[in-house]
Amino acid sequence: MPASLPSPPESAVPHVRVDITDELDLAGLPEVAHVMDRILALRPRELTIDLAGCRHVDAAAVALLLDVHRRLARQGGLLTLSSPHPRIRRILENSGLGAVPVVDTPRPAARGRARVASASR
Repeated sequence: MPASLPSPPESAVPHVRVDITDELDLAGLPEVAHVMDRILALRPRELTIDLAGCRHVDAAAVALLLDVHRRLARQGGLLTLSSPHPRIRRILENSGLGAVPVVDTPRPAARGRARVASASR
């Protein structure tokens, strides 16, 4: 009787969204990589990385995104990149991440309290 491979465990969460609000470069990569490792341990069916607040990525960041894409695909999940700056979009397309879906989505309304400046009278 041939040995059968165990089927991968079911996804623990359907969707995880991460907002990158600063530069994504070598300086901050260890922290981001740690967060991505923890997210991938949840086995999400979909991971959306929102790049609307990110104005710079370097080669190390692109390598991390490629690694996340490959690891997620092996788990049967999907990586989506959301709202990258046009310059970052070109970098991603030229780097091998062209197969990763890129969507332009409106930013969700902020949760919590909003600060409103009043005009002086």
